[in-house]
Amino acid sequence: MPAASTTFRALTLSVIASLSVTGCQALDDAGQAVGRSDLVNDFAARLDRALELTYSAEYQLPGGRRATIAQAQDPARSAYTWPGGKLTVTADATARCETGTAKAVCTLLAPPPPNARPSVELFTEAKRRGLVTPPVVVGLLTEAALDPQAVIKETDTTLAGHHAACVQVKRSAGDFTACMTTEGVLGSFTGEVDGTPMELALDRYTDTVDGASFELPAGAGVVDRRTADS
Repeated sequence: MPAASTTFRALTLSVIASLSVTGCQALDDAGQAVGRSDLVNDFAARLDRALELTYSAEYQLPGGRRATIAQAQDPARSAYTWPGGKLTVTADATARCETGTAKAVCTLLAPPPPNARPSVELFTEAKRRGLVTPPVVVGLLTEAALDPQAVIKETDTTLAGHHAACVQVKRSAGDFTACMTTEGVLGSFTGEVDGTPMELALDRYTDTVDGASFELPAGAGVVDRRTADS
């Protein structure tokens, strides 16, 4: 089982449990709560299944910028690239790379323990640079499901030739729409994240991955902190 799947399942169960308590306190909202928990559970389960896939997804960002998410199995490894940065997670190390300078610099951290997922904090820089990752989407769905004033609606669309299910959320903390392909791959996102407007859309998807996706940028300087982390 890929490293990240356990957390997604735990998060989904936590949301459902919280919604059950809310339903007991407000019986007139019980039907709405059940719908919210089902929707969050469905989307989290799709993301969970996607962690068992090998794929490469390219995304279009505003201003013609691009980002990618790549995943492979046996062994499980993943890579995220965005304008000015890259994050790779393998059995040997978690590498955070700054690529927006003349010479890329990568910091090597200890890899996640077996059957555990990378810390959510690792995706902070990706989010700041415009790449909304699946863990961020799950977090936003969780917040929306627990917000009794949020309006949640499911729709369908097609992205890069792939059917996708979408969740439209209207809430005081910021509206957003997230779409996922039938395989469970993040297809698009439009909305606010931490008060900042963000947008990305799937431009290309393949079920194969170039092994070079998980390598450090050519010529990058390396700072190895794995011993300090252990």
